[in-house]
Amino acid sequence: MKIFIDTASIKEIREAASLGLLDGVTTNPSLVAKEGKNFRAMLDEILAIVDGPVSAEVIATDYEGILKEGRELAAIHKNIVVKVPLIKEGLKAVRTLSSEGVKTNVTLCFSPAQALLAAKAGASYISPFVGRLDDISHNGMQLIEEIVQIYRNYDYQTEVLVASIRHPLHFVEAALIGADVCTMPFSVIDKLFNHPLTDSGLKKFLSDWEKTQK
Repeated sequence: MKIFIDTASIKEIREAASLGLLDGVTTNPSLVAKEGKNFRAMLDEILAIVDGPVSAEVIATDYEGILKEGRELAAIHKNIVVKVPLIKEGLKAVRTLSSEGVKTNVTLCFSPAQALLAAKAGASYISPFVGRLDDISHNGMQLIEEIVQIYRNYDYQTEVLVASIRHPLHFVEAALIGADVCTMPFSVIDKLFNHPLTDSGLKKFLSDWEKTQK
């Protein structure tokens, strides 16, 4: 399973990339606004750090507007994936962009029916938001399981990109289900390395080694 970082922070992207385990980056308007930087300049920095898919989201919500923004974003670099909201006009645009060879990431997916429509439209990735479903007392990981099963049933090539991940358990469950990608904030990536038994075991090893040096 591929690991993407969900951020627009250059510092976090550099740190995650330095681990040697980062496969790509996802951004959205909220994350970009949080950084307070020029969007294009930020994309150029990210693309220089990560040699993998970088999702950049359109702001338009109408077919023509999405097409215009999507084509402009795709022209920036071969690794740009155009992120499009899962709305009617968005899927119409995804169909056109996909036919032109533009990679797309359909975002804000909350149902298996939506995911099936995105795959039929030719989306490169579908981004179901598990954390936001959990927040309203729905089972986000059940949605991932249903989408993975549907895509296998019909051999769709759209990759399941698990988004809105809140903790390491989401990551593990997504891997067990067979999702293609997980995108996470740096705080969650950092937690994947941690286990109290690893810490206590290392502490004991080092303590025992010190005893041999006396």
